[in-house]
Amino acid sequence: MPGIHKIINGVIRFRQTVRQQLVTQFERIRDNPNPTAVFFTCMDSRMLPARITTSQVGDMFIVRNSGNMIPHAKNYGPAGFEVSVTTEPAALELAVKRGKIKHVIVCGHSDCKAINTLYNLHTCPGAFDPQSPMDHWLRRHGFHSLRRLEERLKAEKKTPLEFVVDNPLFSFSAIIDEEDKLNVEDKLSQINTLQQLENVASHGFLKEFLETHAVNLHAMWFDIYTGEMHMFSKGKKRFILIDESTVEELLGEIEKTTR
Repeated sequence: MPGIHKIINGVIRFRQTVRQQLVTQFERIRDNPNPTAVFFTCMDSRMLPARITTSQVGDMFIVRNSGNMIPHAKNYGPAGFEVSVTTEPAALELAVKRGKIKHVIVCGHSDCKAINTLYNLHTCPGAFDPQSPMDHWLRRHGFHSLRRLEERLKAEKKTPLEFVVDNPLFSFSAIIDEEDKLNVEDKLSQINTLQQLENVASHGFLKEFLETHAVNLHAMWFDIYTGEMHMFSKGKKRFILIDESTVEELLGEIEKTTR
């Protein structure tokens, strides 16, 4: 059992090295934690949200699942009127309505095994396993991303995809991989990440928070092989590499829409 040995021995190393430092941080924020964001990302073992963002104890909520998907409100009942009882909308309510966070971040990544599976189910429908919870999850919540991928592949590379929600303030356009450097699965991964912003905005309990800019929606995309993080710019309609030359412009765009 080498896997569990590594985990348990890791707990011992934790006790011997960073435990006391973390306990001190826990004590400092115990009665007044003040996270400012909820970070939705994939459960892929290569994704390390706290390390990638150098976040500390209490900085943000983290929600992980297969494919960093947040179900659209209309997945619940014929008209979307039933209350969702899945983790993702519940986490949104906890973070936004009760936790008063300011930012909802959805972070996808390259070589996403869930997205690769979704694309395989699209190109090889016979691969769908009726007994597979993951296949059902991906097919149900990945449909709109696949439809937009088909739009992207049929159109000119510079043709933007339109992400539309009931309130036009939160609709946006996106040019995906204009230089055509990504494989089709990674194109789908970026589209899927943006689709989740539309899905988040569909939930009625967030309406007031979004319309008053009390909370803002962001999309990030991490390249597993280069270690580089990209952020979607609504102004530029594309994912932009976050580095020293772009950070001020990206922050400026965010500040314009933050209350």
